[in-house]
Amino acid sequence: MWEALEAAGHTVLPIAVTPTGAMVRYERRPSDLRGVELPIVTDGPASVVFTTDPRTHGVLIDGAPTRVDVVFPVLHGPWGEDGTIQGLLELAGIPYVGSGVLASALCMDKLTLKQVLAASGIPVTPWVPIVGPDWPTDADASLARIQELAPVVFVKPSRAGSSVGITRVERLATEPNLPDRFADDVAAAIDIARQHDPRVVVEQGMVGAREIECAVRQDLSGRVLASAPAEIRVREGFDFYDFDAKYIADGAELIVPAELDQHAVEQIQELAKRCFRAAGCEGLARVDFFVRGTDIVVNEVNTMPGFTPISMFPRMWEASGVPYADLIDSLVLEAAARQPGLR
Repeated sequence: MWEALEAAGHTVLPIAVTPTGAMVRYERRPSDLRGVELPIVTDGPASVVFTTDPRTHGVLIDGAPTRVDVVFPVLHGPWGEDGTIQGLLELAGIPYVGSGVLASALCMDKLTLKQVLAASGIPVTPWVPIVGPDWPTDADASLARIQELAPVVFVKPSRAGSSVGITRVERLATEPNLPDRFADDVAAAIDIARQHDPRVVVEQGMVGAREIECAVRQDLSGRVLASAPAEIRVREGFDFYDFDAKYIADGAELIVPAELDQHAVEQIQELAKRCFRAAGCEGLARVDFFVRGTDIVVNEVNTMPGFTPISMFPRMWEASGVPYADLIDSLVLEAAARQPGLR
């Protein structure tokens, strides 16, 4: 992305976030990160602080004001794509790529997003919420509802990203007179998820379904556009598309574009745009689906997907006739035209 921005004529000010949450100026080049499995920046030559005075329209680098025209917040998970950094940028008065505070927070919270999409008539995976006093004080009632989602469920932290804290639980056939371990396994999975977030969602596993994704973006006129869909096929040895499959091992085959008939493509594209509008997204999003036969249901909406040249979002647009460099440039120009504040 960095090199693509420079090729389009933009001046890039790279900012990294350390494991402690400090923002620092990154002084090396993108090529220095290639081949590094999970790069970590622990320090930098200068501290970076976003000022909350919109008159400065920028950041303080070691205390010195520096004007910034647009921020591309390529961050995942809490404090990255959940509305918090977007709120900081709103206070700073700096335009930024992607959705605002509300849509970012909404799409990060799987439980609330499901409620909003369902209220808009958009099909979503069946789920059971685990929130507040529901667990463990009301565990029996919650587990009874989860039993109806069996034989396979996915237990997820509601506001985590990158598949962190997710457990796949399957009800296995048991011998007569042997206990059914399903409820115990679900309870253990909920405890794991709650280590990451007190809000937990238990979703029905869409057994036999294909995992399909569709990229959405806005152009300078505000039109919502949908890409050619793509498919994720998890390789043998992985239960699902988890953190290791995404970032550590080569755990999935990415098929771009997906092998779908034209009617299914149009349905997915239309549903993706409906999700974008229902959630109040801006700039871009990636909508994830399960497709089983003629049934299409929404899994999640991601407001800041991956942006390496081999990530699904740019690859879907590449398959739709938009090269990577043009895509990056268009997102920055769209953000620059969309000023902070109520819109």
